[in-house]
Parts: sequence; C-alpha cells; structure tokens
Amino acid sequence: MDYLALATDYDGTLAEDGKVRPQVLDALVRLRASGRKLVLVTGRQLDELMIAFPGIDVFDRVVAENGALLYTPQPPRERLLAKAPPPEFAAALRLRGVHPISCGRVIVATWQPHDPTVLAVIREQQLELEVIFNKGAVMVLPTGVNKATGLAAALAELAIPAERVVGVGDAENDHSLLEACGLAVAVANAVPALKRRADLVTAGARGDGIIELCDQLLGLEKRAVG
Repeated sequence: MDYLALATDYDGTLAEDGKVRPQVLDALVRLRASGRKLVLVTGRQLDELMIAFPGIDVFDRVVAENGALLYTPQPPRERLLAKAPPPEFAAALRLRGVHPISCGRVIVATWQPHDPTVLAVIREQQLELEVIFNKGAVMVLPTGVNKATGLAAALAELAIPAERVVGVGDAENDHSLLEACGLAVAVANAVPALKRRADLVTAGARGDGIIELCDQLLGLEKRAVG
C-alpha cells in the first residue's frame, strides 16, 4: 500500500533528549517533498514543544497534550479537542504535596509516584478523568481523549483515511496511536509491549529509526513508480 502520511511521537521517537537532530529533520523534509503529509502526535504541551523544536513547521498538523489540542503550523491555528479539568483539581493536587504539576490548555501532568494521589483526587471530586502513563509521566485527561482521537481530528482536516497512515512511537501512550494507523511501527528503543503490538520494529533507535522509516517509505514510492 502507498501510505499518504506519517504520524510520529516526539520524545523517544523523533527526538533524543528533547531535541531533533538535523539529519532526522532532513529525512522528514524529504518525505514531505514526496507529497506525503506529516503529523506530530505528542504528550507535550504546545508552548514547550515550540521552544524545544524550532523545526515544527515541517509538520502539517501537530496533535499536542496527548490528543487534547490540535495545532496547524501554517498559518498558525489552535483548536481545543477537549475541555480542561476544573482549576480545583490541580489546586487539590498541590495541597496534597504533588510536585511538579504542569497544566496545559487541557492536560494536567505530573510524575510517578504521585499517581495514587491523582486517582484519589479524581474520585473525591467525582470527575470524569483518566490517567495515562508515559515512561514515568502521569498525564490526566478527560476520559476518551488520547493520541488516537487527536490523530483522527488531524486526519479529518487533511482528508486522509487512517488506513493510509504510518504511525510510529516508543512508549505506553503510543498504543492508541499505533492502533489507529494502517501500519504500526515501533522504534528499536520502544517499550516491549509496544514492540509486540507493532507491525514493524525499526533497526535504529529514536531518530535513527525515523530516518530508516522515511527511507523505506521513499523506497516504496520508487518501486511503485518503477
């Protein structure tokens, strides 16, 4: 099948230590030049992502906050895909000694081992929220919001069917992303459960895996033309 788009996670997949190497960005540029669309799907908040990744404009859409926010780089436009928890939620976590806490447009995030406290406050305030884990990170979002729902919103704007998309990730919160795509790929450094779920595991880790995947997709295009 000729895939029309690549949907990739950021930390641990596209990025190494929070940064994207120039060679990885070059591979994305080449893939986009082939006519394919690029979608970044990340748990990061948009403001910090834009500081960490100046090359964000290479993407046609960015799904941030693990599915709660959709961003179009050119021209810049944001769209919330969910409603934020009430302010009392984060305030209660702080009173319980949860630190650090990061609040985005929608997402509320902290780190293990604070997950039992987070769950306790959700129950006490009778909120419809769920906890999603990402290699030690504890992300709180409205129930049903995840990378798959965010990707669906991005693909609807791009008019691309999910079965024509390659999804790639490395961590627990990437299960929904891979499940939503026609071809599921895990980079070599991915958690074991994600590798078992994937249709393909790259030989390279992190950015090297992305370069490898881009080259393979471009190779498929060359064979199809020939």
